Amino acid sequence: MKDTKIYYKKVKLKDPILLVGLPGIGSVGSLVAEHLRNELKAKKFATLYSPHFPYQIIMLKNGMFRLVNNRFYYYKSKKGGSDVVILLGDAQPLTSEGQYEVNEKIVQFFKHLGGTHLYTIGGYSIGGQYVKSPRVFGVATDKPTLEQIKKLGVSKANAPGMSVLGSAGMIVAFSKRHGINAACIMGETGMLEVDANSAKAVLEIIGKMLKMNIPLASIEKLKGETDRMLKEFEEASHGMMTPQERKPGDDVNYIR
Repeated sequence: MKDTKIYYKKVKLKDPILLVGLPGIGSVGSLVAEHLRNELKAKKFATLYSPHFPYQIIMLKNGMFRLVNNRFYYYKSKKGGSDVVILLGDAQPLTSEGQYEVNEKIVQFFKHLGGTHLYTIGGYSIGGQYVKSPRVFGVATDKPTLEQIKKLGVSKANAPGMSVLGSAGMIVAFSKRHGINAACIMGETGMLEVDANSAKAVLEIIGKMLKMNIPLASIEKLKGETDRMLKEFEEASHGMMTPQERKPGDDVNYIR
């Protein structure tokens, strides 16, 4: 394989919206995309392979394996609205060259499907602290799209000079080049490699966008497990401190 290829079967989609959730900061994008795929029972119709992905295979439960890839799923709207396409996967391209090639290929494929609006999902890192009440930030290709996501509860990412790395940013950039309105929606996160709390905040926004009641029980369960883990870590760490080492406020601020 010398270049990026997408293998797909033809599906008829009505004014599709693309939601992109690939591995990244806090695993926010991956959690959101996988949750949507499962809850909507979306069907796979395309697979993207690229020599720019990590050179590895994924072992399966049945003793077989598959090559690292990204996968497209679709969900047909039951209320006459736009159909939904979900992109999730094992990895992002490893190099700058790969980021450019793969992400433009994704945008071109979505345009081929007749899509005019897409949203990438990622994490908005605030450093090494746990965010109990995460906000959701966004940037967009145009003012109407920015106003649309703001009405849904997304705050404008007012951080001039800051970067949005990887596919979450590059897909939005290529969308603008190809005439597709797009936004990057980012859940506030920090400290955790898998932040279910941030993913839940983004899913609530996506539910409003799609005008759907998306069940959140599995995300709530994962969030609860994370909260228990953090509490145990806090108690263990706090117990290692002597009374002389503790300072006023340690009881409430050791992990935030």
